[in-house]
Amino acid sequence: MPGPGGACLLLALAAFATFFADVAFGAMRMQGFLGDVAEMLMLLAASILFVAGVLCREAAENKKDIQGRKSS
Repeated sequence: MPGPGGACLLLALAAFATFFADVAFGAMRMQGFLGDVAEMLMLLAASILFVAGVLCREAAENKKDIQGRKSS
């Protein structure tokens, strides 16, 4: 398993890749596989997962930094 927040970041990547693929298919005049609402929800999920992953990583980094200061 990846480090702290890694699962959220991988899920965000998967959600954004799905959103991007749908938009790319639509741009090539092919039938997109997501509707308008599903497309919006996919982008929302990708954004929320990305923010959660970044915040988890930042919290882990701050915790490590605080522990390093206490041991000094």
